[in-house]
Amino acid sequence: MSESEKKVAESLLKIKAIKLQPSEPFTWASGWKSPIYCDNRKTLSFPEIRTLVRDEFVKTVKAKYPQAEVIAGVATGAIAQGALVAQELGLPFIYVRSSPKDHGLGNLIEGDLKAGQKVVVIEDLISTGGSSLKAAEAVRAAGAEVLGMVAIFTYGFPVSENAFKEHKVELTTLSNYNAMIETAVATGYVKEEQVETLKEWRKSPDIWGK
Repeated sequence: MSESEKKVAESLLKIKAIKLQPSEPFTWASGWKSPIYCDNRKTLSFPEIRTLVRDEFVKTVKAKYPQAEVIAGVATGAIAQGALVAQELGLPFIYVRSSPKDHGLGNLIEGDLKAGQKVVVIEDLISTGGSSLKAAEAVRAAGAEVLGMVAIFTYGFPVSENAFKEHKVELTTLSNYNAMIETAVATGYVKEEQVETLKEWRKSPDIWGK
């Protein structure tokens, strides 16, 4: 675990953007039972953490994709963070809808994107990867090049890792599930004996708790 992964994980736990309840699981919209719930939009309400996330995004984009010409945010969770990153880098910003607008021009991509432009996609959370990769494919369909995707946090599900490889999209995250567990134990957020439950859930989240 890097120092930056630890710092981001600590911040997400501190403001309860990540909540851990191994003994009282959450129910996701998909129907999955889960010992964790993550809502990274909460970072926007805390200026210090909002700035930390923005700066880590900027640092990552500069290091990995210095040739970036456009920053894209995935609606809706990553629109604000993407705009902050684009502003800091002095680059154009676009965002990708989950589905085309049902009126007007029916846009899927909002903003000005030209064919051939090099794009870095900003995302807030990676779960199965489906909606994130759909956004990347929309950028490609518009004739632009996706250099990679940078997200705040990933659960690290095998299904998402395989999907990113299959779609040939490089994914970098500011923090991740393993770093979060280590940090949660170190800070006393969860007990050592609850770690096995958290690890077991990630192996088969679709059937865990049934």
